[in-house]
Amino acid sequence: MASALNAQKGGEKGRMDYWLLTATLMLAGFGLIMVLSASGIMAERIYGDTYYFFKRQLMFTGAGIVAMVAIIQIPRKAIYSLTYFWVGLAIILLALCVSPLGASVNGASRWVRIGPVNVQPLEYAKVALVLYLAYFFARKQDLVRTFSVGFLPPFMVTGLLCGLLLLQPDFGGAVVMCGLLFFMCLAGGTRFSYLFISLIFAGGAGWMLISSSPYRFKRWTAFLDPFASAQNEGYQLVQSLYAFGSGKIFGTGIGAGQRKLFFLPEAHNDFIMAVVGEELGFVGMSLFFVLVGLFLYRAFRVAMRLEDLQDRFTAFGTTLILALGMVLNLAVVLGTVPPKGVAMPFISYGGSSLTVSFICAGILLNLSRRVKA
Repeated sequence: MASALNAQKGGEKGRMDYWLLTATLMLAGFGLIMVLSASGIMAERIYGDTYYFFKRQLMFTGAGIVAMVAIIQIPRKAIYSLTYFWVGLAIILLALCVSPLGASVNGASRWVRIGPVNVQPLEYAKVALVLYLAYFFARKQDLVRTFSVGFLPPFMVTGLLCGLLLLQPDFGGAVVMCGLLFFMCLAGGTRFSYLFISLIFAGGAGWMLISSSPYRFKRWTAFLDPFASAQNEGYQLVQSLYAFGSGKIFGTGIGAGQRKLFFLPEAHNDFIMAVVGEELGFVGMSLFFVLVGLFLYRAFRVAMRLEDLQDRFTAFGTTLILALGMVLNLAVVLGTVPPKGVAMPFISYGGSSLTVSFICAGILLNLSRRVKA
């Protein structure tokens, strides 16, 4: 009786998806282990503390879990009611990156310094965009196939966010945002002819941006043949491929990898999966894929079984944020797409990426209580 009253108060119908929660915590735990393994030598060299990055990742994990638990408890209507606030906040934070308040790292102003940490607004802008698109497509279903209503508004909002990202510059981040827009429009009912034409224009614009920048063009050619520039633009990808090859079937063992010993740049960040491949081998990577598959299966299951249209689009979009991150990160470290800064959700070192991964999981777990058993 008490549980029924609580469900009625919260407007929820069922139990939370504990399989999804278990998969989330297992991914986060695995990420902590791999950050400890991949970052120790670099942390010792730079900070004189082997556990420097691990301790920070542990702190980020704690903050992420707190955020996830809070979002699970917040009524979803409270989140939806602030949709335009989240979009406005994302625009402000992205604009701050290219202002004097932005923090420049490796020639790109993609962070805003808040106290002792650098916050990457891109990660939070993904969630804001998904909440906006879910709200938009749920409210405009009767007009979604028209050009003026079903096509222009979502493309204009996404275009504004992408424009701010390109000013940083963050070409990879803009590509991810466009990917979210494309799949959300596809699910929302936008005419495919509009999407197809927009893909052609986006491809042309992307090629112009690549060809107009010597740096981007060199990275593109390095992706096509990394061993031709193994000591320059192709160095990172070549080291990543060597790491996967060294892992063989069972891997070298956790902590015993060689590529992280100053051979592989960003070993604990974007290229952490290369360390996983080297230390855990084919078997370990296969088990990781099983865990990722369980997580995505439960997440998409939540999206498909929700009755309310905005709930369904929101669950689909938040799952898409994590799925695109996982697929693109693996594609980069395996050399199947040009290199870009895409973190592996729950695994890569970094507070913004990890916190947003937990926020997405919290939204999914919140909505999972509305799924009929």
